[in-house]
Amino acid sequence: MRMSEGVEWALHSCLNLTWAPPGEAVTAAKLAAFYSLPAAYLNKHLQALARAGILASTSGPRGGFRLARPPEKITVMDVVTAIEGPEEAFRCTGILAAGPGGRTDVDYRAHCVISQTMAEAELAWRGHLAGRTLADLKATVEQRFPHTPENTRNGFANARA
Repeated sequence: MRMSEGVEWALHSCLNLTWAPPGEAVTAAKLAAFYSLPAAYLNKHLQALARAGILASTSGPRGGFRLARPPEKITVMDVVTAIEGPEEAFRCTGILAAGPGGRTDVDYRAHCVISQTMAEAELAWRGHLAGRTLADLKATVEQRFPHTPENTRNGFANARA
């Protein structure tokens, strides 16, 4: 399975917003400038995160994005789903029905060993991502790289909007 680059961009943007000054919104342009990303494309992902209730968007001269809820309440899976959608990564099309001995009245999704294996794997990775929050990521980054919060705030302060 391959996720779009938008997932990486969204996760980094959300994580960086955990270090923004409390109550302060960060523009899409500043978030994009932080990693030299195309602002218009990143903005589409930020809007998807806002529609999902992960980010709050404020318009106007002091507008931008901020987390809509505490980092403890935002899972990595929430962000992935907001960007990629809720569809399953593997889609069983029931090709066994067209094979030798296949029957159209059988739900091969429920009986196919391959479909079942892929469904189990998907549940495992989704469960893992649902069990990790932005707060978990933030704590790990701060432990491994203690200057990140300050560097992020300085990066936002010095970025061109």
